[in-house]
Amino acid sequence: PFVVAELKSGQYVQLKRNNNYWKKDAQGKSLPYLDGIRIDIQKNTETELLRFQRGELQMITVLQPDLFERLKKEDANAARDMGASLENESVWFNQSPKAPIPEYKRGWFQNREFRKAVSEAINRADIARVVYMGHATPSAGPITPANKMWFNEKLKPQIQDVAAAKKRLVAAGFHMDDTTLKDKAGNVVEFSLMTNAGNKPRESMAAMIQQDLGQLGIKVNIVTLDFGSLLDRMTKTLDYEACLLGLTNVDLDPNGQMNVWLSSSDNHQWNPSEKAPATKWEAEIDKLMNEQHATMEHGKRKKAFDRVQQIVADELPFLYLVDKNALSAVSSAVKNAAPVPLRPQTFWNADILSVK
Repeated sequence: PFVVAELKSGQYVQLKRNNNYWKKDAQGKSLPYLDGIRIDIQKNTETELLRFQRGELQMITVLQPDLFERLKKEDANAARDMGASLENESVWFNQSPKAPIPEYKRGWFQNREFRKAVSEAINRADIARVVYMGHATPSAGPITPANKMWFNEKLKPQIQDVAAAKKRLVAAGFHMDDTTLKDKAGNVVEFSLMTNAGNKPRESMAAMIQQDLGQLGIKVNIVTLDFGSLLDRMTKTLDYEACLLGLTNVDLDPNGQMNVWLSSSDNHQWNPSEKAPATKWEAEIDKLMNEQHATMEHGKRKKAFDRVQQIVADELPFLYLVDKNALSAVSSAVKNAAPVPLRPQTFWNADILSVK
């Protein structure tokens, strides 16, 4: 419905009406209704909300929960919560043999019982309540309930159980020395957790995880980096120990996640670009993802991808934390707006939007 008229990198994209667009409305009028849409790239979310309140912006595609609550108090009709989005937040440990981290730490990260104990110690319900102000729910796995076709309903979120986590660590050879957890060799269990600076929910989550793991005697050092530096460490140097981040789902179909689940993929976050699957369960995921990719029969695809989700829940390459709600802002001046969980949340139906 629109074509690009102008692009200023890091500032805005100006779209203009495509007069050759094929679609018409029920009355036979050619779509789109609008002559143009300007998509502003606003790095400061506080400024973005202020501009919306002034009437300089008519939509905010994604709102952080604190700003959503602020807007809701002033204009309840403008603040839109569409329920569970397609996105969640997760933590993973760097298990790559190429990573410049101590071998004994890599041993912890590759130990499923260690990952399980960490997962058991995290209070997901508190994260949803405190960080997201109730606009999130504890996560059960890689697919959120918003993706009804592919969500594995058998999976349930991990409930915090610090006592079980402590027992699990002892069984795995760790021991408590005063208030500090140590491994078999006497190494203090301590790691750094990186996330992107300026993302308030992630910074808050990291602090809560730090507090939760402190109950196990684990020391977590929080490292906040600008997004470019964080990506460099994730994809180039592999110089990090653990990461708190979320992947943006732009596709409902499992094929959109092949670059995460295939062991050979460079986006296989915990151990990218493996020449061969490092574990039996990764080899099984490879097999299942390729099987579902090779058939058009939905039943077979669903069975295979349900199994992938179950393996991920059992082996915990990612510790899924919360499924975020889709939060947006829409001015009363915009007609036909119907925000949805799928990105872009507000202007997916741009062809029928209009302004009073």
